[in-house]
Amino acid sequence: MRRHAIAAVMCLAGIVWLYSDVLSSLVRQWASDDNYSHGFFIIPLALYFGWERRDQLSRAGLNPHFAGLVLISFSLAVFVAGNLAAELFLARVSIIGVVAGIILFVWGPAHLKLLAFPVAVLALMVPLPTIVFNQIAFPLQLFASRIGEMAIATAGIPVIREGNVLELPNSTLAVAEACSGIRSLVSLVTLGLVLAYFSERRPLARAVIVLSAVPIAVLANAARVAGTGFASHWFGSRAAEGFFHTFSGWLVFAVAFVGLVVVQQIVARWTGVPLQSSDVPGEQTCSPAQ
Repeated sequence: MRRHAIAAVMCLAGIVWLYSDVLSSLVRQWASDDNYSHGFFIIPLALYFGWERRDQLSRAGLNPHFAGLVLISFSLAVFVAGNLAAELFLARVSIIGVVAGIILFVWGPAHLKLLAFPVAVLALMVPLPTIVFNQIAFPLQLFASRIGEMAIATAGIPVIREGNVLELPNSTLAVAEACSGIRSLVSLVTLGLVLAYFSERRPLARAVIVLSAVPIAVLANAARVAGTGFASHWFGSRAAEGFFHTFSGWLVFAVAFVGLVVVQQIVARWTGVPLQSSDVPGEQTCSPAQ
């Protein structure tokens, strides 16, 4: 067990040394970009998921596999290519392959299988490439604008939409990138992942909960745009700025999370299998002595 701990510490030190610049750039982006501020929670979350499996890992036999070295080499090649091409995404995502390769090469396939989920969770900490981000954010802006226009027009308020801009009688609302909803989408998917992990044991049920976070977040953001339009029409353009705008974002996100919990409750009744403590990875129950 002591050798395992020493090997883990040495591997961790090697990763931190090699990826020091990449990790520091990640931290800076998490701190400066609200779309990825959830990144601070991902590594501790992945470590916790791994810690939960400590009993199973201690029982898993050691079987170092050469394929791990191949995976490490490939991931390092991606790392080098990302640095040479100044492509941060490649350099950042390569760390996940290095971690998986180290587990496979040092401890073996059984350990990698047990730690597959915690390692996969690390993908949530890596910001999307700008071109991919824009391909997602702009359609979300347009969708929120359309839904907002429909809701405002249904309420009898004159409104004209040009792209992502809503023209009202006394104000103009632009659904900017920050209002596209991608921030709440990523955060809600992360929360959905955690909720599904701790509340369900069936893969299909977990997938339903996580995937439901997408339409819930998108519709909640569209409702926020419509609500901002109503407030702007009734109380003036200042209602769409400052405190109200920030508060409405938190309020809508809270409502979206409640919607996610409702989905989880529906899924729990649908499966009809309550989660027991023995179902949580890494936890064991003791039966009474006979």
